[in-house]
Amino acid sequence: MQRRSLIATLTAAALLAGCGGGGAGDGPAPLKVGSQRGGTKAILVASGALEGAPYKIEWSEFAAAQPLLEAVGAGAVDLGEAGDAPFLFAYAGGSRIKAVQAGRSGGSSTALLVRKGSTIHDLAGLRGRKIATGRGSIGHYLLLRLLEEAGLKPTDVQIVFLGPGDAKAAFTSGAIDAWVTWGSYVALAKLHDDATILADGDGRLGGYGYEAASEAAIAGKRPQVEDFLRRLAKARRWAGEHPQEFAAALSKETGLQPDVALYTVQHYRIAPSAIDDAAVAEGRAVLDRFRAAGAVTSTRDPAGAFDRSFNAAVAP
Repeated sequence: MQRRSLIATLTAAALLAGCGGGGAGDGPAPLKVGSQRGGTKAILVASGALEGAPYKIEWSEFAAAQPLLEAVGAGAVDLGEAGDAPFLFAYAGGSRIKAVQAGRSGGSSTALLVRKGSTIHDLAGLRGRKIATGRGSIGHYLLLRLLEEAGLKPTDVQIVFLGPGDAKAAFTSGAIDAWVTWGSYVALAKLHDDATILADGDGRLGGYGYEAASEAAIAGKRPQVEDFLRRLAKARRWAGEHPQEFAAALSKETGLQPDVALYTVQHYRIAPSAIDDAAVAEGRAVLDRFRAAGAVTSTRDPAGAFDRSFNAAVAP
């Protein structure tokens, strides 16, 4: 406890001294944080974990993980949250990013949906069908797992890569036969469009998500990043203990209907965890499956995608 208190004190002192700032007396540089709808920003605002932060946060909202990670890799934002599949997909593509904090949840928040009355009743029925998901997304990864489970190859179906908004429109209109998506998109389709969950990621996905930071932010804004990660871990614990309160705040923050917000929260509880050997092993398995499907050709070693030096920020 004394050591943790000392670390926190030294971190705060470094921030207040302007570490990573624009110069003496300017204060610390702002931390530019990317957030997906209903993600990092919602949970930090709802929990109040940002109160007293000695630096400014500049938020940027993204519809999905891929554009968020592109922004992190390009230096437009310093860090942001993404699932393991899109994070590793981006890393394999050469992005200069690293996972600085892990979180684990059940896989049920990612699901393969079919419309009410669909003639697809099992995974084998996907053969020849048109299925939408995001390229390199957690939905893409789950689809590969499900096809493998059904004894099908990616070439046995028509995979259409669409962003969440376009995929929802295509699903509703019948332009696609199935949709693999996540979070509140699953909740909306199930609760308001009478969609059927044909299969989900429970027991099929590792459940890892990561706060990914640019290498430049790790080098130049380390005190801010470390402080932010402590607050994020605190916020995640709060959300796990107060699902009703978080759902109400999520509905207010995003405009989601209360029932959709509550369903989303109940199926996507992230417990903060340290980056360990298990996380690296899971990352390798994710990339191996993408490579086997021909979606990734890079041989970049996923071991280099993880920075364990922030693990202490997970501690209560």
